[in-house]
Amino acid sequence: MTGAPGKDSGGDFSIARLALFSLGAAVAALAVTTVVIVLVKPSPGVGLAIGLLGVVAAIAAMGVVSKRMTRRAFGDPKDGSNS
Repeated sequence: MTGAPGKDSGGDFSIARLALFSLGAAVAALAVTTVVIVLVKPSPGVGLAIGLLGVVAAIAAMGVVSKRMTRRAFGDPKDGSNS
């Protein structure tokens, strides 16, 4: 991704780095979920609920990391939106 030189051009932005950091955050969230399940040893229904919360946490972590990295590279949107 190349852009015009200057502020918020994204000159040091890398899709591969974004993917690795996003997936790393998801793996960390799932690892924490796994540790919780192993330590608590819940019933199957509660274990399923904890696992589903872990998947939601992994997706949220991926979103937070990718948004932060993209905003750091390109700055806030010009229209003032929060997307």
